Formats: sequence, C-alpha cells, structure tokens
Amino acid sequence: MPSFLSRLFGKSADPAPAAEPILHNDFRIFPDPIKEGGVFRIAARVEKTFGDTVKTHQLIRADTRSTQDEATEASIAKAKQAIDQLGDTLFT
Repeated sequence: MPSFLSRLFGKSADPAPAAEPILHNDFRIFPDPIKEGGVFRIAARVEKTFGDTVKTHQLIRADTRSTQDEATEASIAKAKQAIDQLGDTLFT
C-alpha cells in the first residue's frame, strides 16, 4: 500500500542518488536550486570536515534564474564566493 500512495502523490520509492560534490578549498559544494513557480532560486549546501565532525551551511540567495542549469551554475559560483570571502567562519 505505501508504494501505491507514493506513486499516487508522485514520490519515488527509490531516492535519487546524491550528486557528487564540487570541491573548493577543502569545502564540498552541493548545488541545490529551489524551484519557485517558473524560476529557480540560487541555493547550495556547503560542507567541511573538521576532525570527525562535518559542519554544514545552507546557502540560499534571493537571486533567481530561469532554468535549473543556470541556477545550478550560479549556485556553485555564489558558494565559491562565500567560501573565498568567509572561509571557516561560514559555519559560525
């Protein structure tokens, strides 16, 4: 029965595999644009490992792009810019 409900509501039984991160100065960038109506908001998850701890920052910008590919590229660029400007303080 759960699989029927999943199909009914458009949810896949098997989750999509995680995308490979983009590496930048020991940080991992996972671009994740957010669809809002007919546009995509720039967003990405930024991670870095400190010893045994993985710290995460969710980057969400007000900027939008018309296609998912454009938003993905812009999300990567904005994440790299934040890393270059803030470094490890991104997590504080």
